[in-house]
Amino acid sequence: MMYTPINEFIRITKDAYLKGWHERNGGNLTYRLTKDEVEEIKGIFNAREWVELGITVENLKNEIFLVTGSGKFFRCVELSYEENMGAIEISPCGSKYRILWGLTNGAVPTSELPSHLMNHNVKFSVTNGSHRVILHSHTTNIIALTFVLPLNDTIFTRELWEMATECPVVFPNGVGIVPWMIPGGNEIAFATSELMKKYDVAIWAHHGTFCSGETLDLTFGLMDTVEKAAEILVKVLSMGGKKQTILSHEFKELGDAFKVTLNPECLK
Repeated sequence: MMYTPINEFIRITKDAYLKGWHERNGGNLTYRLTKDEVEEIKGIFNAREWVELGITVENLKNEIFLVTGSGKFFRCVELSYEENMGAIEISPCGSKYRILWGLTNGAVPTSELPSHLMNHNVKFSVTNGSHRVILHSHTTNIIALTFVLPLNDTIFTRELWEMATECPVVFPNGVGIVPWMIPGGNEIAFATSELMKKYDVAIWAHHGTFCSGETLDLTFGLMDTVEKAAEILVKVLSMGGKKQTILSHEFKELGDAFKVTLNPECLK
């Protein structure tokens, strides 16, 4: 029997793969289940031994997540979901996890689990628990832009905002930039979680994008919007650059019209 939260998780991994964001084992996805969703699927749980996380996530004690597996391919989740994804529980002390379901044949959660959980931990605080999803994708055009744009939050945000009118409405706080670091470790996890106190989008230079959101669909939509803006910018730059654009006072009018507060640093 397939359960709704698992179905939705699989659908997002398929959609993200078809976008071209998840070559080979690139990228990862984690989703914090609601109490109702836990009730729906708890009949399939078979708890294994506790494993040290190497970090402590105070806000996530006893929470249960759906996660993609380490070294697993997004394109294979739909084909063999129990081997390529699973459910994990965070311990009452917040420093361990255990597999409850899936991740068969010796599989383990994504190697970037510390980065995901540190970001979930931060977003839990700043959104009063409303954010439940972290999606990390190897977004082609965003990665390309990290080689040519200054690695500066404000400049990067403004360039993306100018590419489509909906952008400042979808990500009004902008995007944060993490300079190149070795992925999978605590250093990049900490740097990203610091940015997530302010932004819902963190770009890893020369690597990819982290997005946080309330639901799987909203988080996928956020990633899709940012990457489409980047694609437009790549095309604009290849055609010789901007000849006209959206101006600061027009962005302010847009924010008023849609009742969103835009990051003032990006309106200067």
